Amino acid sequence: MPSLVSRFHLLLFAVTLAITGVAALRVPADYAYAARWSGSAADWLWPRDIALAVAPATLLLLLAGFFMLGRLLTKNHLAKSQHILDPALTLLMAVVTATQLGLLFAGIGSDLDVIRLTGFGLGATLLVLGVILFEAERHTYAGLRMPWPIAGDRAWTVVHRAAGIAFGVAGAGLLALAWWNAGMGILTLAFLAAVIVPALIAVLATLIAR
Repeated sequence: MPSLVSRFHLLLFAVTLAITGVAALRVPADYAYAARWSGSAADWLWPRDIALAVAPATLLLLLAGFFMLGRLLTKNHLAKSQHILDPALTLLMAVVTATQLGLLFAGIGSDLDVIRLTGFGLGATLLVLGVILFEAERHTYAGLRMPWPIAGDRAWTVVHRAAGIAFGVAGAGLLALAWWNAGMGILTLAFLAAVIVPALIAVLATLIAR
């Protein structure tokens, strides 16, 4: 049976576990990540063990959630929506993996701010996605895929304009936070909000337009 979880997704999970293992060996056990700075002092600290455990746990939840979603969808609906859900899972997992790599680099004292670079990359991606959704035309391939139909061309346009604006604002916000270097704590929370809030807005818009 087709599944939303591919071998590439499992590879990303394995890479994240490897990064976590290296970080556990290279970063001192008593190290605390400076998640946010207030002047020259850190006012928000992440203990090493807690910070490093978040990414593997998040990926496990994502894999389990998308695996169950693939089982709940009908074969026909899975075939129509897999081209959207598969890259969505890939993007989410890649952001988590990049964030974990950023924690490793920060923990070993590297000057390369991977988390900030991830903010630029994810922000640009969401901004482009917002433009695509905003300008999308109704046909059988592109656009949002829900278990329920979007009634009428006008409702379909309204839903996609709302989703496009939401993703565009999220992308622009991430770019701004990365540019102004808001700190790894703020950026990491912004990653979460930037992918979840626009998606919820899109779902809500489709429910209202039914």
